[in-house]
Amino acid sequence: MRRYAIVNVLWMLCAGAASAAEPADLPVFTDVTDAAGITFKHSFGDFDLSNIVEGTGAGVVVFDYDGDGWQDLYFLCGRWNKDVNDNRGRSLRGKLSNRLYHNNHDGTFTDVTEKAGVGGGESYGCGGSAADFDGDGDIDLYVCNFGPNILYRNNGDGTFTDISQSSGLADPRWSLSAPWFDYNNDGRLDVYVCNYLEYDSGKFRSYYAAAGYPGPLSYNGQPDALYRNNGDGTFTDVTKEAGVFNPDGRGMSATVADLDNDGYLDIYVANDAMENDFFRNLHNGTFVNDALALGLAFGEGGQGVSSMGPSIGDVDRDGRLDVFIPDMGYNCLLMNRGDFFEDRTAQTGIAVVCGQYTGWGGMLLDYDNDGWLDIFVANGDAHHEYREEAVLLRNDGAGKFVDVAKQSGPYFSQKFVGRGAAWIDFDNDGSLDLLIVNLNDRARLLHNEGGKNHWLTVIPKLPNGKSDALGARVTVTVGSFKQIADMIPVTGYLSQSDSRCHFGLGKADKADRVEIRWPDRTVTTMDNVKADQFLKVVWQKR
Repeated sequence: MRRYAIVNVLWMLCAGAASAAEPADLPVFTDVTDAAGITFKHSFGDFDLSNIVEGTGAGVVVFDYDGDGWQDLYFLCGRWNKDVNDNRGRSLRGKLSNRLYHNNHDGTFTDVTEKAGVGGGESYGCGGSAADFDGDGDIDLYVCNFGPNILYRNNGDGTFTDISQSSGLADPRWSLSAPWFDYNNDGRLDVYVCNYLEYDSGKFRSYYAAAGYPGPLSYNGQPDALYRNNGDGTFTDVTKEAGVFNPDGRGMSATVADLDNDGYLDIYVANDAMENDFFRNLHNGTFVNDALALGLAFGEGGQGVSSMGPSIGDVDRDGRLDVFIPDMGYNCLLMNRGDFFEDRTAQTGIAVVCGQYTGWGGMLLDYDNDGWLDIFVANGDAHHEYREEAVLLRNDGAGKFVDVAKQSGPYFSQKFVGRGAAWIDFDNDGSLDLLIVNLNDRARLLHNEGGKNHWLTVIPKLPNGKSDALGARVTVTVGSFKQIADMIPVTGYLSQSDSRCHFGLGKADKADRVEIRWPDRTVTTMDNVKADQFLKVVWQKR
């Protein structure tokens, strides 16, 4: 107990020295979906919600596909599928597709799906990710489906080529999430594919009718997969030899981060209605599942909470990355204490707010740029199209999260059936905006009207100056306080957020130091870095 008290006192002392925004200075979000020209409407391929495939929903991928410095949007959509949907949904055949929106640099977007060739065909889209897997300077797109996945290679001219079969990444299982990272330090990006369960085309019918449809425990789980990049446009499944094989997993989403601060990236998987997985990197191309020993397998709610998508960040600014996971209970905040993780969901005020909702797309982000990570959660019923409000919780820097939804714009007084969500600075103004995918409904783009605090966005790049240096650790120091972030944009539920590492600086007009630890663990440092800028730093390999 003494140790916990010391940690909490330190958090409070940090708050006293930080320049936290006053309530009157807090930003407001404005729904700019129509003004931005975003007309995408998600569909689960039918008109009535009737099974777990339809109810799982979809996410969104934020990435700069044309390398112009402005973030573009890729939305995932379901299709009519004979193994999923009712016959009445046949009328939707040929009318549904994934959509790619190009950022026009003026607050608007243009749908370029047909030109780019990334509509997804008849595939039932769920999640996705983007990364330059072949190192040519153009970001490629990976689509996770109910059924074979799609890998689109970026041609560098605004178009993509489907290389799913030749690459070996056409995983035929039901995939939901796919973070990219270099697990074996060979300089090439590998991908971890998070797979869900074996749906039986609606054969299982022994369930409580009021629940709407059978839950996840009615089906067999599926193993996730780790694919090694061979450097020639192909990938090899190394799941078993790398030690990340779990034959009974029910992965909802996965992310990657250096949770134990040893310089190597680990894998965290949020599973549905069972324990979560934490695969610790052993530095030799293999992993060990330490979730149970470290307190990362369960929160205080136990195994029945149905974990959704994990978000990683240093909530209390102690130099260690913490884990936030929305779920069907009270949500879960696991604070990193070095050699174990402590559930602080109730003590921080999260449980009392989130316990009334069903959480899906959650994220840790500094929406008011005060230097402390806040929480957003998109909510919605799991088995019915019952709408719920989204949650916005502000980190007060003293160990508590405060509900600020009511004062943060009209969107938060409306109800939706939320699923995937991502943060994005779509207008490059230094304030983080929100992008939400709602089940069987319009997606929403919320513009952050900004506050009075300073910010700094750091963009580590590979030696080619174009591709993101995924896996880089960025540390920003202001006075005696540090913030850290690992450049892994696949975070939250079924989605990928803005890859650029964003830091709120409060009232400070500069960062005293910016440090980048590159994927090979070499370090670049810069002193007296001016605030309110996008700082691109190119990795100078020795």
